[in-house]
Amino acid sequence: MSKLFKFFKPYASAVVAILCVLVVQAYCDLSLPTYTSDIVNVGIQQNGIDEKVPEQIGEKDLQSLLFFVSEKNQDIVKDAYEESSKEYNTKQKVFALKSSMKKDEEKLDALSDILAKPMVLSTGMNSKNKMNQSKMSQSKMSKAQVKEQAKAEAAQREAMIKKMEKKLDKFPDSMIDQAGAVYIKGVYENIGMDMDKYEIHYILNTGVKMLGLAALGMLASIIVGLMASRVGASIGRGLRRNVFRKVVGFSNGEFDKFSTASLITRSTNDIQQIQLLTVMILRMVLYAPIMAIGGITKVFKTNVDMSWIIALAVGLIVMVVVVLFTVVMPKFKIVQDQVDRLNLVSREILTGLPVIRAFSTEKHEEARFDEANKNLTKTNLFVNRAMTFMMPVMMLIMNCIAVLIVWTGGHSVNDGTMQVGDMMAFIQYTMQIIMAFLMICMISVMLPRAAVSATRVDEVLTSETKIHDPKEAKTFAKDGKGMVTFDHVSFRYPGAEEDVLHDLSFTAKPGETTAFIGSTGSGKSTLVNLIPRFYDVTEGKITIDGVDVRDVSQHDLRARLGYVPQKGILFSGDIASNIMYGNADGSEAEMIEAAEIAQAKEFIDTKSKKYHSPISQGGSNVSGGQKQRLSIARAIAKHPDVYIFDDSFSALDYKTDAILRKELKAKTKDSTVMIVAQRISTILHAEQIIVLDDGQIVGKGTHKELLKSCEAYYQIASSQLSEKELEADMKEVG
Repeated sequence: MSKLFKFFKPYASAVVAILCVLVVQAYCDLSLPTYTSDIVNVGIQQNGIDEKVPEQIGEKDLQSLLFFVSEKNQDIVKDAYEESSKEYNTKQKVFALKSSMKKDEEKLDALSDILAKPMVLSTGMNSKNKMNQSKMSQSKMSKAQVKEQAKAEAAQREAMIKKMEKKLDKFPDSMIDQAGAVYIKGVYENIGMDMDKYEIHYILNTGVKMLGLAALGMLASIIVGLMASRVGASIGRGLRRNVFRKVVGFSNGEFDKFSTASLITRSTNDIQQIQLLTVMILRMVLYAPIMAIGGITKVFKTNVDMSWIIALAVGLIVMVVVVLFTVVMPKFKIVQDQVDRLNLVSREILTGLPVIRAFSTEKHEEARFDEANKNLTKTNLFVNRAMTFMMPVMMLIMNCIAVLIVWTGGHSVNDGTMQVGDMMAFIQYTMQIIMAFLMICMISVMLPRAAVSATRVDEVLTSETKIHDPKEAKTFAKDGKGMVTFDHVSFRYPGAEEDVLHDLSFTAKPGETTAFIGSTGSGKSTLVNLIPRFYDVTEGKITIDGVDVRDVSQHDLRARLGYVPQKGILFSGDIASNIMYGNADGSEAEMIEAAEIAQAKEFIDTKSKKYHSPISQGGSNVSGGQKQRLSIARAIAKHPDVYIFDDSFSALDYKTDAILRKELKAKTKDSTVMIVAQRISTILHAEQIIVLDDGQIVGKGTHKELLKSCEAYYQIASSQLSEKELEADMKEVG
């Protein structure tokens, strides 16, 4: 997983920006259930009355309310109101809450605490009659008696208020709030306010806020989607670029470790998995914990008594995810390996199709492909079945939790400890929390596979390239001619126990042709592959003009070489682009000259578009001999100091071979030419022929010298030359 998130580092600022936008989106989504609850609780049940104290109140209602307020708080209540300047549909005086009180939250809360219970007590109570009875009785008494009577009534009222408040303490806050709203509604109706209009105004106002939040949330979601897609595409592009650059710098040793099919899979399928998951992480995984934390916070503010339901739901979800991860995670590594295997088999079959048809082994290859395909299908089916099992389980958990909330919340509503709107909000918050975890679970389907893909891509990026440039590179002398010297060179492949080449020493001089011949597997191609540093020597050193090839940069080294591989390789494009591949700034005259020397002009001129004739991928639209001649022309057009021909004349007929070597000799009279050959006729006139056998030099000299001094060379010559030619050469040797 750490390897997966390592790819996010270059885009940290973009991730932070996405996180900020996700917070905005989460705020919008989490606010909507609160407004839904307000519409039900306040808008419908309380007729749109959301204030805790009446903002306008008639004189009679105020006197009635003050009857249930203790004497020490009555002055506070009276000071909070002033006579209203607005006109109401009533004959009595109307008092309005002072604007200074509305603006001061602390004073308003204090007033609300004072009036909360008196408003409940005042509802349905006919305090007016009590006051009138008191006045009638007082009119028949003396002043002293009246004074004593007032004190007694005040004490009696205080005792009654305290007794009733104690009973109200047992009631939940929600019931007191609702009773207060009922009282405020009655107060407003008494002064002639239209409560239907008041209710509609509250619902519409809340609805507009909800629409605004929904629009803002949608905009945030669109922005996050765009930013996440951009970051994902950038990460994919960067990884493909880095992998390609890394692979281009691989030596043959790294290609032996990573197969071509595996590298293709890592560069395409694996990076695509990472890119897709990146978008999901930025879009959903980052959003899920924000929603979960925000939802849990909102739930605790709504009703803590049912918070255990959230813990139960989260526990069940985590348990399901852990079980699935334990079962499925190991299979994702197998899936990627089987994809590699399927790609390898497909590539072998497609590239070897002519051979398969020639030997009528189609059935065998079909069976081999079917086996790889069935193995991949079987593993994929197991993984997908396990993951599809997750969704029904999650939905079952979600629905069961919803039923549990309704069951528990229904009892709370019935008992008066919870309002219907609060239960609805609780359900919505719970679903949001579960959905947040569900989103993470959905990503868990992709996460293990992407984690495996990230590991595979990281293996390529962090693999140590065995062939690398020195820290302080030397340069070749400008007047160097390209003399190549092998000084006690030995080489063995990484991990091998024995040397492939052992203690080779020779010098290939400018103006001369040095040829290598020997039986199959004697190490001829391996020897010439050491010069351009496709591999590095195990012991000894190779120098060009006295400079060790390991002490110069690979670019400078290979700039002096003209390399023609054993298998001619052409690139899609046209003939001209292939010939001038190593000399892009070369002239048309140089291109034509190279084609003439390589004996390619003959077949090029027969084409309608000449040098602009198209070349298919891999050179599939030209013959093997034509491919070799174009490869040779490509090396000639580069004008190198050292030519390396790795059995590059094998597909040419004897006549073309002879003409080409003659033309090449004139062109390369000042260059070092090194030829790996299987045919004696190709190297008859070489100034130096080196005979290899089992990785060691067993003969060195000219053709005629080796016939006499080297038994291995004589055996090769006798198998290819006629007795007459062999006898003539032996007579000359004397």
